[in-house]
Amino acid sequence: MGQELGLRELKKHKTRQIISDTARELFARRGFENVSVAEIARAAEVSETTVFNYFPTKEDLVFYGLEAFEQQLLQAVRDRPPGEGILQAFGQFILQPRGLLAAADPASANALLSVSRTIAASPALAAREQQVLARYADSLAALLAEETGASPGDLTPSVVANTLIGFHRAVIDYVRQRIEADATDLPRLARSVQADGQKALELLAEGLADYGAGPPLASRPVRQFLDLGPPPARGTSS
Repeated sequence: MGQELGLRELKKHKTRQIISDTARELFARRGFENVSVAEIARAAEVSETTVFNYFPTKEDLVFYGLEAFEQQLLQAVRDRPPGEGILQAFGQFILQPRGLLAAADPASANALLSVSRTIAASPALAAREQQVLARYADSLAALLAEETGASPGDLTPSVVANTLIGFHRAVIDYVRQRIEADATDLPRLARSVQADGQKALELLAEGLADYGAGPPLASRPVRQFLDLGPPPARGTSS
């Protein structure tokens, strides 16, 4: 029974991947708005119903992994060690290379560039992305309010959450700009994201480092508090 379930899940994963890869290839060639779900289904050799079973909306064909990302982000904040602030946990999670950016092969670089261009060229996808980020901010604000015991109507959790999600939005834009300029070296791009992201976090830390950390901690250098590693070697941030 367990083996049968494993094979079934494997088949579902394979079907989902085929549909997603097919859709992204068509979107890259013709644009998101110019490709119908029916065309995707035919190209992937499945029914339209099957497509919608895996991807409830057309936009989900591009953004289907974002719900899992949201849960991982909230979990990283929720499970941070005692005494660690929200900013440190959030920053470490966001700057950790993952997905296509964590790969080092040319195919992943081309795929990342393709997805970036597809989103940039589509008003519908750009709008959906903003909706997703707004949802992230609301979810994070609710978590911060709960953890810090904020009173109903307290503006602080929302301000902090939107600031952090704004940082995440800036990192996304940074990656897209850099991949557009040079899609040949993903490891170098990942190092640049971490190095330049740390600089931004250090600036935020002057005002947010102790937020959510409980009792005030002894004063210490910002980089040490963030625990983001040693300063990057010269030349790794470009």
